[in-house]
Order: sequence, then structure tokens, then C-alpha cells
Amino acid sequence: MPDSPHFDLHAIAEGLPAAALIDQLASAAVGRFPRLVVEAPPGTGKTTLVPPLIAEHLHDPGDMPGRIIVTQPRRMAARAGARRLATLTGTRLGEDIGFTVRGESRTSARTRIEFVTTGVLLARLLRDPELAGVSAVILDEVHERHLDTDLTFALCRELVDLREDLGLIVMSATLDATLWARRLGAGDNAGGAESPATLLSVSARVHPLEVRWAPAKQRPLDARGVTWDFLDHVARTTVDALSTHTSGDVLVFAPGAREVEEIASRIARSLPATPATEVHTLLGRTPAKEQDAILKPQAAEVGRRRVIVSTSVAESALTVPGVSIVVDSGLARGPRLDTRRGMSGLVTTRESKASGTQRAGRASRLGPGTVYRCLSESDWASLPEHTPAEIATSDLTSAVLTLAVWGGDTDLLPDPMPEGPYRLAVDNLVALGALEAAEPVQGAGPDQGAGAERDAGAEEASVTVTELGRAIARIPASVWSARGLFDGAAMLSPAAAVEAIAVIESEQRAPGADLVATLRELRRGKDRRFAQDVKRFAGLAAEFSNPQDAADQGTADQGSARAGSLSPDDLGLVVALAHPMQIGRLRSSSASEYLLASGTAATLPRNSSLQGSPWLAISDVGLSGGRAVIRAAVVIDEDTAELAGAGLMATEETATFEQGKVRAVRRTRLGGIELTATPIKASPELARSAIAASVRQRGAREILRPSEAFEELRSRLGLLHAVYGTPWPDVRWSQLSQTLTQWCPAALDRVARGADPSRVDLVSALRTLLPWPQASRLDELVPVSVEVPSGSRVRLDYPDPDRVDSESDSEQGPVLAVKLQECFGWQTAPSVCEGRVPVVVHLLSPARRPLAVTSDLASFWANAYSHVRAENRGRYPKHAWPEDPLTAPPMRGTKRSGTMKR
Repeated sequence: MPDSPHFDLHAIAEGLPAAALIDQLASAAVGRFPRLVVEAPPGTGKTTLVPPLIAEHLHDPGDMPGRIIVTQPRRMAARAGARRLATLTGTRLGEDIGFTVRGESRTSARTRIEFVTTGVLLARLLRDPELAGVSAVILDEVHERHLDTDLTFALCRELVDLREDLGLIVMSATLDATLWARRLGAGDNAGGAESPATLLSVSARVHPLEVRWAPAKQRPLDARGVTWDFLDHVARTTVDALSTHTSGDVLVFAPGAREVEEIASRIARSLPATPATEVHTLLGRTPAKEQDAILKPQAAEVGRRRVIVSTSVAESALTVPGVSIVVDSGLARGPRLDTRRGMSGLVTTRESKASGTQRAGRASRLGPGTVYRCLSESDWASLPEHTPAEIATSDLTSAVLTLAVWGGDTDLLPDPMPEGPYRLAVDNLVALGALEAAEPVQGAGPDQGAGAERDAGAEEASVTVTELGRAIARIPASVWSARGLFDGAAMLSPAAAVEAIAVIESEQRAPGADLVATLRELRRGKDRRFAQDVKRFAGLAAEFSNPQDAADQGTADQGSARAGSLSPDDLGLVVALAHPMQIGRLRSSSASEYLLASGTAATLPRNSSLQGSPWLAISDVGLSGGRAVIRAAVVIDEDTAELAGAGLMATEETATFEQGKVRAVRRTRLGGIELTATPIKASPELARSAIAASVRQRGAREILRPSEAFEELRSRLGLLHAVYGTPWPDVRWSQLSQTLTQWCPAALDRVARGADPSRVDLVSALRTLLPWPQASRLDELVPVSVEVPSGSRVRLDYPDPDRVDSESDSEQGPVLAVKLQECFGWQTAPSVCEGRVPVVVHLLSPARRPLAVTSDLASFWANAYSHVRAENRGRYPKHAWPEDPLTAPPMRGTKRSGTMKR
């Protein structure tokens, strides 16, 4: 590398608040390769000054200088940052200052400072974990908490512990800088750092900012997303702002690309037909030349003004010159993962206060400004303070693969991965073949809760990265598209797969969700980024393909890809290969609703030409108002669906038990989509399972109608289990129903053949659960009946095992219901379970109505009997009511019958 260029820091920093950092760094006690946190609000010039400041700090005439990497969360910001610094240093872009984003690079051998997106740096780290030739990494806008930024921080944080000759600087625009200093500091780990990193801080110039509240009369969101009425309101507010203020450009914030374009078109229609006001849209997919023109300082021209309608790309990392008015819709769009449905998408919500403050600050960067907030002051007060970190809301599949390939310490992430999304990501990667489960991953799937703690080390140890996984991680696309690239190249050709994946990864919105229409538009418009993606994916496909295949296909395939050889059928196959869980079949009752192989439902837009198509391969499905909406798809046939979804094909036999009959069906499924259903004769195992399932669903008493003898034995065993535990069986129905096919298969077979369940011998089946040799003491421990003083043997009524554990000890004993006269002279109530559980005696009247309940007969005779005698001797005069019940003989009948025990 040539000699390192010198940067005139004071010339670069002229007029910037960040100029204070020059002296702060010079006086800070940091080594040559520092760990620094720079806190500076938007507009202070930190992105412009810090990279050359670090370059000068690292400069050593005796050493070959290394490159300084500056990350930005968005391509537009990376390009703009490099172009701005190159202009200030008077150098040509691509020489001393350069940039690399997906599909475009302007660097050379002499480049000292390179702006990149965090995704580009992540890919480099996986290819070259040591970052050879790099002397410092500057992570900008870490406060935005993009998932790629968090991942990049974790990897670089681990790398600086291994490389003493690498500096790491993080830059935040908010007040969480001290937290980042602890994460970056030296110590055992980022969370428990003993020595925080050095913190440099500057404040912005404070210009007056007027806040005007402009709430809409209608709600901004409905079940389908942002309403047309609200878009009209934002456009009217913008036009009113233009007419109220005679100078200054207007920056309008909308949540997404569709809203940006709709608002811009409404504003353009509302303005006079003169060239005095230009309306621009600023999006990630805006052509580079247009982006540069919007972000380039404009010479003041009397009477000419601009309206720039943008998404959050202009919120913090970019400076749009000339803006003194901001119109904020108050809405934001961010990633959300539905773990239950295993689906992620961009969801429109209210912005956070932190986001709204950043947007408003765009108006007062260079001087006094005004912000129009399209919400009420009370709505603003109810907004959340901060935007949640993407790691808490996003699909983590790509992130988990990145960390698995890196093999590093995930504890260095700023926040831990939530359990539910992490498990779902592992499940996805195992299904893709990117990870291999060394042991079953318990609970992986969308039904798992996301709030519980998890042992990250144990989970990560259960899977290993496959060679396919390492290859997928190196493809600059989603893991699904990368898998589709490999499978499509093998099944069709590299050329067809390459162009298909370039269409899938394109940021161009599919009109009416028709991805074939997108393909036609990309070809017709000769989109430069699309052509770059085709070329880039072609190189990657050749890199990972079989050498002989690559030699055979090679140039011819790449040439045909450029020529447009991809057919709609081939596009559909590649989409289905890339997203097999999103293969969808039309529901019979609808023209627009599809059941996906994942088991969830999704709906086409109302204006889609794809409506009514029997099968779709879906590349993009998102969430809107709680519904899954298809955003890009291709028509396929059933054969293509079964070919691409071969790994999801399954045949299963199921049975149900209804109205005393077992009905069985053999079903062929593509994931959650049922293809065929054929009635069959149920096997004994299937029939038993069906009856058992019916018992679990509807209850044993309704399905099996067990006899009194069965319930008596079950109750006795239930008390034994409650008192002694194992080996006595747990006979609660919640447990018995789970093992029904094991302990009473013969009885279930009889029920399956049509026998009346109430006549089936379940008692003998239940006795098979008795433990030996303890079973020989069953009647001793829990006798069926006891002898009372009159000589009668009275049955004991044992408690229901399903309630015995939830009641107090005194109520868990068996009940002895006996006439009071049969108990004269009885002072001690019986007990069971070797005296551990007293019997509860229900003393009955001659008419067998309860008079008293007790387990302490001596106390009853001494205290309560006299009251009972007084109330009942006149009611039952034929029966004995002696004054002294302890000396009176017990009697079974009346006084005349003389039925008493001698």
C-alpha cells in the first residue's frame, strides 16, 4: 500500500461542532489502537471528521498504514459519507476515500478510509476473521440498534481482544454512550467490563425549533395499513407548510416506499404547474445519481424550493441540505417476527419519541426550523420513549447462521437473543440444511414462548454448521435466496437461478404482488442494480458450483442470464425452492386467500392479477394489521409445488372417534397443505390412539363411561399415590389419558369394534398398574369398607383423585356415611393408610340426612350430640336418642325392631 495520505483535520472540521474531538483525542490517554466511544448528536459532523481523525491518530511513518473501515447501516449513507469526505479533502472518490456497498464499490489500492454497510463488513469478517490490512473499524449510528450493527459490534468486539493492532470506535447520537463504553471496555466480557472504553463527547449547536401540531381527523392506520385519508392529510400539511414559509426546503417523513410515492404524487398534483418547487423521493432504491443530486449542497436560487419525501433513511445518518421544515407523519415501519406463525415482515406503527426527535432535528441543523407533527400533543405524550432494538423484534435466522459460522462469544451482543425467535431460527436453519442438529433441539418452533430465559451455550452446542451453511452465509442475500440459488443452479442452470435470485432480492415492489411483472420491468428498464446483482450472483454461483459444471456452463450461462433466459416457470421453481414453506394453494372458498405450506394463511392484494391462481410460489409475505399479506409471488402448478417442496411431503394416517365409531383417513400433505384424503380401515394402533385422543379432548366419563367399580378402585389408588407417591400409580385422568393405549389396549380394541364402553372391563386393565409386591397390601391400606359398632360393614367413599391434591388434608380422607344410632359407644373414628389418613364420618339421621361431619367422635359426643338429640328426637321418635350415647348399645333399626349389636 502506498504512503498514507495526511488529512488537514482543521480544514475538514471547519464549522463543525465535532471539531472539539481533535483536542479531546489528543489529550485522552489512549493507545495507538484505541477503543473509543464517540457521542455526538446528528448534524455535528462526527461521520465526516472521526474517520480522518483516527487515520491521523494511527499514522506512524515507520509502519505500513492499514485501512480504516467506517460502517453505515444503509447504502445511501455509506455512499454519501464517502462522497462528502472526498469533497472536503479535495480528492477523487475511490482514491484516498472510497466506499463499498452491495453491488457497487469505489476503492483502490491507495484507499485509506472505506465506508461500507454493516452487511458488507459482516461478510468480510466471515471470509477473513482477522480483517487483515485493517487498522481500525468505526461503527457509526450504533444507537439505531439495527441487527447487522449489533452483530458487527459483537464480532469486532471479540476481534479486538485477539488483535492488539486493531482499534474499534463506536459512534452514537444518543445518551446511551456510557453503556456502549462499558460494552467496549477491557475486561472479562462486554457486560461486565472492569475498565470502560474512553468516551469522547460533543454537543450540537442548538438552533430554535418550532413545533406545530397537525393531527388528522381520522386514524392513520386501519386493518390494511396506512389509510388514503391520512396520506392526503400529510400531503395537505406539506403544501400548507410551503405556503406558510416563504423559504427553506421541506423534508417529509413517511413510513415506507409506497407511502413516500403516494404522498409525493399528491403533493405534486397540489402544487401550481410551475417549476418553482421540485418534488423528490428519497428511498433506498432511488438511483444513485438522483440520491447524489438530492444530498449535494445546492446553490441558493431565488424562488426555487424542494420537497423531499423520504423514509427513515434520512432520519439520522444523512444530511439533506437546505431543509428548514420537516413534516413528520409520526409513523415508522420496522421488522416484526410472529413466532406463532413463523413469519416476519415490516409492520407500520407509531414512531418512538427518540425517532420523532431525530426527525425534527433535521429542520434545525443549519438554522432555525419548524417541524409539523401529524399527530396531537397528547398522542406524542403516549409514544414509547425508544424504538426497540431489532434483535428483539426481527427474524434471527441470518443472524444465528452468522454467529454459528463465526463461532464466537454471543455474550458480546449488546442484548441477548430472545428464546422464541432464536429457537425458530435454529429450526429454520436445520430445515435448510445450514445447521446440523447434534441432538434434538427441544421446543424449536413457532409455538414456543419468547419470554423465558435460555441457556445459550447449551442451545448453541446442539447444532453445528454444515458446509452448505458456510456457503449460504457468504452469499449477500437472505438465507432463503442463497439456498434457492444453489438448488436452482443444480435443477435448472446457474444462469436461470442467478437471474431469479436477483429478481427476488430486488427492492422493486411487485405490482399487484406479481413477481413476473417485476422481472419484465427490471429487464425493460435495464435497471443497473439488477444487472450488477445478476453479475455478482453469477460469480458466486460459479464459485460454489462443481468445477466441471462451472466449466460447462460458465460464460454461456452468464451471457444467457444477461440476455434474459429466465422463463416465468423457471422463476416460479426457483422461488419455490428458495421459500418452500411459502408455497401456497388457493382456498376453495376464496379467490385471494392462500393456505401456505407453513400452515398459516395469507391474502393477495385486491388489485392482484394473480387472484384465482390455484398455486403460488411466494417470495415475500408480510404482516399488515395483523394479517399476512402476499407481496410478491409467481404462479406455479401442483407438480412444481411438489418438486420444490419435496422435503415437506409427508403421508400420514389419522383417525377420529365420534358417535362410537372410528373413522380413519390417509392424507398426503405438502407441509400444512392437504393434497389428498382417502378413507381407510384403521389399524388397531391407530384406532386406540383415536379413542385416547377423544378421551383427552372430551373426557373419560363421556367417552369410556367407566363403571362404579372402576371409579372406586381408581379413587383408592389415587389416595395411595397422594399419601405415598411412587410406586403407587398416578391415576388422575390427566395422566391416565396420556398412557391410555398402554394400560388398556384390549379394552380400547373392544370399544373400537363397537362394544358399549360401559360394558368393557376397565377394572382389570387398571389393576395392571398396581405395583408389586405392594399390591398385596391394597385392601389393608385402603379397605373397601369398615365395620361399625352395630356390626354393619359400611363402604368407604374415597375422594376423586383429580381433586385430592388440591384440597386440604382433612378433606382428603375417605367418607364413611353411617346412621348415628349405629355408632353409639364409638369414640375413635377409623383411619386408613396405616393410620395416616383419618376417615371423615358423616353421621346420618334415620332418613339418611346428614346431621354432623367429624373425624373426632369423642368430641362430637361430648359437645355436639346433645344439640343434635334435642333437634331430632321429636322428629324421629321411633329411634333411640339416649342421653348417654357412649353407654347405649348401637342399633341398626328402630327401638321396637331391637336390631342392635349384642
